[in-house]
Amino acid sequence: HSEQFVMPLSHDEVVHGKGSLLSRMPGDGWQRFANLRCLLAYQFTRPGKQLVFMGTELAQEGEWDADGALDWRRAQEPERAALGRFMAELGRFYLAHPCLWRSDPSTDGFRWIDCADSKHSVFVYLRSFFDDELVVVLNLTPVPRTDYRIGVPHPGGWCERLCSDDIVYGGSGYSREPRLETQPVAAHGEAQSLVLSLPPLSCLVLQPAADG
Repeated sequence: HSEQFVMPLSHDEVVHGKGSLLSRMPGDGWQRFANLRCLLAYQFTRPGKQLVFMGTELAQEGEWDADGALDWRRAQEPERAALGRFMAELGRFYLAHPCLWRSDPSTDGFRWIDCADSKHSVFVYLRSFFDDELVVVLNLTPVPRTDYRIGVPHPGGWCERLCSDDIVYGGSGYSREPRLETQPVAAHGEAQSLVLSLPPLSCLVLQPAADG
């Protein structure tokens, strides 16, 4: 019989010296916020329980300091208020879709559709729990992608349910398409596919239309 002893981490080792998420994002000001929204959307749509560190909802430039207050004075700045609206919508969306949490920690509720497009840095995956299904599309570059084809598991109409590039969240509003129809063209191992216009540095979440 052997025992393992793990030294506990102090709060200094956990939080200090790493910076805030916003401060670590590349690009200009708009790209940094777009990257942060995309990262948070990725976190909330992947399997696993959600933990957002203090100050992330304010997009603080500096990391959280246990000896100081959060930077509430900046919460009403336009880009930070827009991020706050996005995080509120993420929480609502997460709770409204059991496919994002009911199957944790099983792998049954997650399936890659495409994780091999290294040329364009686009990732597509399916979250499912019985009849609740979502297809998540991440464009992780600042380049919009037009006529981008993805395979989907069902024919018919698909509706956009969440877009991190929405103007109300501080995005560009690039080429919004609230409803799309599948084409009988095979892609990613699926018999049906959709053709999308992907905004830069964005997360799109699609759902089968209620009327098919």
